[in-house]
Formats: sequence, structure tokens, C-alpha cells
Amino acid sequence: MKNERIDRLLRSAAQARNETGATMPFGFDTRVVALWRGAAPRLNGVTSLARRVAALSIAVIVISTIAAVREASQNREIGESFTNEFAIADSAIQDEF
Repeated sequence: MKNERIDRLLRSAAQARNETGATMPFGFDTRVVALWRGAAPRLNGVTSLARRVAALSIAVIVISTIAAVREASQNREIGESFTNEFAIADSAIQDEF
């Protein structure tokens, strides 16, 4: 009985045609990705608001850091000029004219 089943299976396999597997239709993967992105929850714009606030905060931090570094370097230059006696005399002369 087992031999009959195996023989029948082998005969069926021998008669079957070699068909290629089914391929995805054109644009199927693009549609799947589009549906996947469209299904993402929006949370009523809270995520986009949070992104905007984060971007604005980063911009403010960068600008204030640049301003603080520039101010510190200017103060350092002014402080160094007053320690030099010749610079003090030079600034006094320039103030007179």
C-alpha cells in the first residue's frame, strides 16, 4: 500500500510541468510600503509639533552657544589688552584724539 502511494506521487510529479513561481504584480511592493506609511498614527499632529519644537530648540541652543563663545573671545581679547602696559597707554592716547 505504501509503494502504491509513493508510485502515484512520483508519477504525478513526473507529469507536472515546470512552471515558474508566481511573481508579484508590478508596483505591488510600492503599494504595500505606501499603505504601511499611511497607516502610521498621526496623534493629531503632536509628533510633528514635537519635531518642530525640538528643531527650534536645537537652533536656539546652537545660536546662543556661538554668541557665548564669540563674547567670551572678545572679553578675553579686551582683558589681555589691559594687562599690557603699552596697550593701556595706546588706548589712552586714542581716547584723547
